[in-house]
This record gives sequence, structure tokens and C-alpha cells, in this order.
Amino acid sequence: MVASISARKSVGAAVAYFKHMAQDEYYTGDHEADGEWDGRGAERLALEGHVSKGDFEALLNGHDPKTGEPLAQLGKSHAPGWDMTYSAPKSVSVMWALSPEADRAKIEAAHRAAVHAATTHLEDHHAITRRGKGGVIREPVAGLTVARFHHHTSRDLDPQLHTHAFIFNTAPRRDGTWGTLVSKELYKAQKETGAIYRAHLANSLEREGFAVERQGTGFRLKAIPKHIEWNFSKRRQSIQQAAEKFGYRTPKGMELAALRTRQAKRPRKRAELFKTWKEEARALGFDLQKTRAQIARQPTQQLGERVTTRSTTPAKSNRALSSPIRHLIRQAATAVLRTDRMSGVHANLRQARQPSKRREPEAER
Repeated sequence: MVASISARKSVGAAVAYFKHMAQDEYYTGDHEADGEWDGRGAERLALEGHVSKGDFEALLNGHDPKTGEPLAQLGKSHAPGWDMTYSAPKSVSVMWALSPEADRAKIEAAHRAAVHAATTHLEDHHAITRRGKGGVIREPVAGLTVARFHHHTSRDLDPQLHTHAFIFNTAPRRDGTWGTLVSKELYKAQKETGAIYRAHLANSLEREGFAVERQGTGFRLKAIPKHIEWNFSKRRQSIQQAAEKFGYRTPKGMELAALRTRQAKRPRKRAELFKTWKEEARALGFDLQKTRAQIARQPTQQLGERVTTRSTTPAKSNRALSSPIRHLIRQAATAVLRTDRMSGVHANLRQARQPSKRREPEAER
């Protein structure tokens, strides 16, 4: 699933979530992950750049992180927010893992921009806030407040680009006041926001020169064979094996399979992971650079074929245009024997040549 949503049902659970998200899986120790603020709600609160634990907790409790003032009245059953997770297709993650540093930067930038496009779509079209007694009055928000945490591996230490976008249950209304969100609208938009993410990511990668193979609303990168994808999908393999073992068939059953096979995160340093991934690819006989070069030559050959086709078209056109002239020449040859009609033939030939001169600029364009 490309986009998934889950609720954090209490402030305590959300704080624990923050601690989990803020631990970058690449490193041991208390290294904080790459977190950043997003959304027009964050802009209104002057929140930008790094996500600190203090600012995160203040918003969970419905307070302005800068002033400490309450933003909205929160009930006892208040859910502090939701985690909307966006995961790149496996071929994208594998391409990122095996590519040179410059290409990795392009892929990661495309992923982050796609997440921003997806959450902005939620902000513009599917975020509803409440007001009035019991929250009976509903209206579109003026913005969302989002904390994004970027991660790069699965629990089985395979490459897996994914971003956790935490949407706070406190949003600005258009009159400047703040209120809580209608969670049902976010859940309903889950598939749609995932499609926005995939489309934006595919387009961005294509512009960067990566060959894309589209499949309905999804896509994959052509340079990564499916058996290589599968080799770097150990987490998925373990879930499927558990599902088969315990007879799980439903979505709920697959969740149970995921929980049964869930391992604690095993921190590894960045350089070690990249080295391990490239060694795995070599062991499978896969050469990314060679494969990309082969794919890059294919469009050139197709373009050459199209160019050849176009270059022959004008010749066919000229032959078609010359037919009336040849006919007139035959008429002229016949008319030579009839000198009394030659003046008319000369007039017709001059008329025939004039349209061909007018068409020349069009042929150049």
C-alpha cells in the first residue's frame, strides 16, 4: 500500500510515536531523524525546518508552540492526530539504494516533493474542521499542520523510502480561529492521496531521466527487474509466509501477519547499508549502470525510426504535387503540334508553379 493512515489516540501514544519517528534508522544512539514542518497551519504558527519534541508536544495538547496559548478547546476523547505514511514503490527504493550519490539525491528530492503534493491535496480538498456545540458545523480548513519524518529502510533493513506525515488534530479556520478535524474525510481520501503521490513521483523521476513503466494508477522503474525488487522485499516475504502459515486472507489477517513478523529496528550506519545492498545486487548478477545504459539506447533507436519516417514524407509529398505538372507537360507535348493553343498551355504552367512556391515555407516549418 502506497499511502496508509493510522490514528494516535492519546497524547501519550503520540509522544511515543514522536520518539520512534525521531530515531533515524541509520544510526545507533539518540540521533534525530530528518523531520520537517509542512502545511499552511505550520506557516501560521511560524513553524519551519526541524521538528523539535517541545513544539510537537505543544501542538498535541492544542497549544501554540511559540506563545503557549490554547488554539482550540479539546475534549477528553480528543485524538491528537493521524500518521499518513507514504511509501515509494519498491523499484524506486532499490534504484535509490544502488545509484550514485547524485542520483540518490534526485530520487529522494522527488519523493519528498511528491509527499508534499499529496498532503497539499489533502489540505486543499479533504480537510474539514468543526465549530459550534458538539462540532455540528463543518467547514474547509485554511490549512493543515503537518510534521514529516523521512525514513529509508524497512525493519528487515531493505531499502524502503517512506515518509510519515503526522497530521495534527488542530487546524486553522478561514476566519483565523482554530478547530479540530473530521477524521472520516482523511480516511476516505487515503486512496486518492496515494494516487496523487504516485503520479507526482512518476512524473518527477521521468523528468530526471529515469525510465518509467506505468501500470494503471501505479508505476515502476524499468531498470529494476522484478526479481531484484523481490530480493529487496524481505519484509513482504516474511508477511506473506506468515499469512500462508496461519491462513490469513483478510486485510485484518494481513495486519496480524505483519505484527507476528515485526522485528525491532536494528540500527546500521549509512555506509554499511549501501555497501551491503550493492553486494547483494552483485551476487545476483545485476549491474544497474549497464541496465540503464541499455534502456537509454532504446528511445534513441525509436526516435531514429520516427525521424526516418518523417524524412521520407516530403519526398512522397513532392511526387504527389508533381503529378499535375507532369500531366500538364504531357498536355504541352501534345499541344506542340497545335501551335494555336500554346499560349494557353504556358498560362496553365505558370499557374501550376505558383501554389508549389507558396507551400515551401510550410514544408520547412
